[in-house]
This record gives sequence, structure tokens and C-alpha cells, in this order.
Amino acid sequence: MPKPIFLTVLLPAVLLTFLSFISLNAREVQDKIPEWHELEKGLYFWEPRAPEASILNDSKIFILKVDPGLCNFGVYCASEHGKQNRTADTWANDFGLSVVVNAGMFNMENASTNKGYLKNNTHFNNSKLNGGYNVMMAMNPKQGAGPDMKFYDLTCTSWESIQTSYQTFCQGMRMIDCNGNRMEWNKNPGQACSMVIGATDIAGNIYFIFTRSPYTHQKMIGFLSSMIPDIRTTVYLEGGPEASLFIQTRDTTISKIGSYVSKTYQNDKNDHFWKIPNVIGIDSK
Repeated sequence: MPKPIFLTVLLPAVLLTFLSFISLNAREVQDKIPEWHELEKGLYFWEPRAPEASILNDSKIFILKVDPGLCNFGVYCASEHGKQNRTADTWANDFGLSVVVNAGMFNMENASTNKGYLKNNTHFNNSKLNGGYNVMMAMNPKQGAGPDMKFYDLTCTSWESIQTSYQTFCQGMRMIDCNGNRMEWNKNPGQACSMVIGATDIAGNIYFIFTRSPYTHQKMIGFLSSMIPDIRTTVYLEGGPEASLFIQTRDTTISKIGSYVSKTYQNDKNDHFWKIPNVIGIDSK
């Protein structure tokens, strides 16, 4: 007896829908479980999809994980090096760095001075503490002071207790506090943009997180709280087309270039690094 035509058509369709459901859920599970790829000693990356789709681009979040015990860190400022702003890849090539990322937002009037305190050894890019910025990134510790890079929440650790313990400091705006609590983002609360962020965790690992796809800052705070286990002190570094993360190792080059900003740069067309004045540079020991 011939099979009914509706069954012949329906069964493959049901099977296809079922398989698609399994594939989609497997992908969602995979994106929630960190899958770290080693770039070189002490440097690892993971690039999952964001928990929610963005209005533009691929909705991926690139996460670079850095072991501070296996890497060297430094701050490089145009004010200290010929008063010449450079693109992230040029900073890397000029100073032989494996990783370059924004050191923080800068004063647009002079395109040089960091908005928060910024000191590298005896050089001051900005000698004034910013009362609204509650993260201090500390590098190059004096003997016995601690790891080569550490993030301090200045509401949990006093500035006076650490200011003589490190050679290099860079201050930025807090997104998540020392206890893992999410901050309310009151500066341009509805603004969505490409962005680059720094963070740490309970174990002291350092993370640099980049998204080309625009999200609000509050949305990113929520994403990071769910994506990075035991995330702690987190700092906003830059947004829009200035947001830059460049990585070059022996066999891998990764360029992460920002673009979109609500109202001021509403497009996803930027295809090159913009020149920036202050960067954090990293290389393996």
C-alpha cells in the first residue's frame, strides 16, 4: 500500500527541524563554555557569540586572556615617545609588542592626555587622579610588591596603599567592582558602541574584551558577568572607531577594529585602526 503523501513530505521536514534545534542548542552551549586557544606562552583567546544579537555585524565578543605570571606589561604614551600618536599595529611594530590595546579614554582637545591618572616610571601623562574613575591598573611592581599587572578597585583598596608599590599606573572607569557587583552605567546610558574593556578575576588573570558589534555598556556588563567565571574589577577602555586591539605572535595576527557609536558615528564601515595616544603593550616573558 503506498505511503500517504503528507507523511512522505512531513517526516523529512520534522527531522530537519529537530536536527536544526539540536544544532542550535549545541552551538549555544558551546558558546557559553570557554574554549581557550593558545597564541603563545601566557596568551589565550576565545571568541563566542554574545548572548544577544546586536543590530550590526557578527555579534561576537573576542576575549584575550593573559597570565600575568608569564607576560611583561607596559604603558606607551605619545607624550613620552616623540609626541606622535600611532595606530595599534604601529605601536606594536615600533616597540616589538605582541599585544597592544587602548590604555583608556583620552582628552579629545589635545588628543594626548589620558582622562584618568597615567604614569609610566618617571613620566607623567596625567598626574591628576580622576575622582569618578575607580579602577587603577598597576604594572611593573617594585620588588616583592605583587604580580606584573593587577587591577585595583579604588573603593576596595586605597590609592595610598599602592601608589609606591608599582612603577606604572593607568586609571579608568569601573564597570564591575572588586566583589563582582555590576555598576549602573549612568554616562550616556542608552549609547551603544563598539568597545574594548579590561577585567580581572579571582585568580588574578587579566582579560581584554573587544566587540565590534555595538552594545550598550550596561548590556556588556551583564554579558561579562555571565561569560567570565568569577569576574572582578572591570574597566572601560575605549569605544567607537578608536577602540583597538592588535595581536601579533609568531604565526598569528589578529586585528580588532572598532566602528559604531550611537549618534556620533552610526556606521559599521570603519576598516582601519585610528591613531591613539596611549596604549598598554604586552609580550611573553
